[in-house]
Amino acid sequence: MHLVEHPRSTSTPGGGVTTKQVADVTLPRSELDRIWNPEYLERLARTYWLFLTRVSLGLLRVVYSPFSREVVVLRRPFRLLTFRGPRYRAEANRGSVTWPIDRGILVAPTGRGKGYLRITVERPEDDGSGDEVTIRVSAEVANFYPAIAAGGLPRWIARIGGWLYRVTQLRLHVIVTNAFLRSLARLDLAPSVVGTLRARADRAAAAGDIDAAADATALAAAEERSQVSATRPVRR
Repeated sequence: MHLVEHPRSTSTPGGGVTTKQVADVTLPRSELDRIWNPEYLERLARTYWLFLTRVSLGLLRVVYSPFSREVVVLRRPFRLLTFRGPRYRAEANRGSVTWPIDRGILVAPTGRGKGYLRITVERPEDDGSGDEVTIRVSAEVANFYPAIAAGGLPRWIARIGGWLYRVTQLRLHVIVTNAFLRSLARLDLAPSVVGTLRARADRAAAAGDIDAAADATALAAAEERSQVSATRPVRR
């Protein structure tokens, strides 16, 4: 595994920040074919949140509620970031999971309900040659409005806040995300507790129907939310 390029970061005049990190991971073809199904999008999503908890030594936790994912410091009400429920998309050579940003202590009021966190996995067109395949994995935070550099602040304060964000929150995010991307080379993807995509992945794979797999992910995500709503929020 190696990082393809240095993290790219851009910002808008209104204060929205976008950053993207990309890595290439080379896998045995047989192993990639085994895991290339919608179920592993769900497992990839869980692995990301579990990695965040582990790398923070348990200080950061992810709380699941019916329609959100909350990144908290130890426990509520210290919600750093709140995301709406995940949106999965599976295609023949591409899969992604997207969490729309909702709100949180780190989000400026003008940025509530804007932007998203997305993890994408892409594989090249398969020509059937070679025993190994290199896939591309990217992690992107788009249109995020950091509270520390809120656009509504006086310009000179916003500039200082922007600098603080780049040398603190953004730098830490880059370090953690790079470490997560490197960890994927081990293929140690955590099993999902809910596991709603597994049965649909099996049926779609057996039928060879990629469109059905994509439809199944959307349905499964909705069912996951309904299952969680029937119970009290749990931590994973």
